[in-house]
Amino acid sequence: MGVALSRQHPDLEVVLLLRDPYLCKDINETHRNSRYLPDYDLPLKVTATTSAEAALKGAQYAIHAVPVQHSRAFLTEIKEFIPPKLPIISVSKGIEVTTGKVMSDLIPSALGRKQPTVFLSGPSFAAEVMDERPTGLVAASRDKKLCRDVQALFASPFMRINISTDVMGVEICGALKNVLAIAAGIVEGLELGNNAMAALISQGCSEIRWLAEKMGAKPATVSGLSGLGDIMLTCYGSLSRNRSVGVRLGKGEALADIMSSSKQVAEGVPTAGAVVSLARKYRVQLPVLTAVAQVLNGQLSAAEAVAEIMRLPQIEER
Repeated sequence: MGVALSRQHPDLEVVLLLRDPYLCKDINETHRNSRYLPDYDLPLKVTATTSAEAALKGAQYAIHAVPVQHSRAFLTEIKEFIPPKLPIISVSKGIEVTTGKVMSDLIPSALGRKQPTVFLSGPSFAAEVMDERPTGLVAASRDKKLCRDVQALFASPFMRINISTDVMGVEICGALKNVLAIAAGIVEGLELGNNAMAALISQGCSEIRWLAEKMGAKPATVSGLSGLGDIMLTCYGSLSRNRSVGVRLGKGEALADIMSSSKQVAEGVPTAGAVVSLARKYRVQLPVLTAVAQVLNGQLSAAEAVAEIMRLPQIEER
């Protein structure tokens, strides 16, 4: 997202705040992120630092892209450098396992205050953004002016930004689609075919809608870019980290081996456990999403989970 900004606004100074000094050095000297996006040159005005104070000093916006499970500790550690009026643009998707909070609750909780925040979500593989392929996203905030500011900031010939005030809808869809993508990957790994894949994703979309609406989301959000759009990309796209985890589970690999061999975070893994708690809290049955959690915690094998789903009562659709 920093590169997309820099390309659209060449005069902007874009600073990446990283933990790894070696990766910082690599980016600043070679203008490439050799660890995650080694095939792409970065604009010269995209630089990196490990200093939160240096990164945030004079900033107009802060894009938060830290995995959800690490966001609280990260924000708590750097909050003294975040001005109270600095808008945060959150692209992190998931649910904090220990509290059940989405990012719109987690951020003010970690900072100990309200902070102007926009939640940017939608179907957007990083490599395709870097390739400047057409991408559509949704900027969600209860502050419409801030939404429009972020829309103007990111909009380009390659990126379209819709706006929404349905923060909960955008966030819960962005979190749950990762869990559904693991289920889709399991179907792929078990080689169950296109019929099974379509049935599973259709059921999963219904479950996401059931829970999202109970949590106050609008149905239109679930069927929009940040809902159905992101679900389709993550469940069917070969670049999806969560889908890849599911494929490997379906092929019989152990979760510990899968996670230890990956450089990137699959948010659907921790989120699956949180979904079970939310299902209980809101009294809604989520058989597909719950089955993913049972596979991940070792209660069921991938094949057993599919068999359980196939044994569910056959229903009248409404």
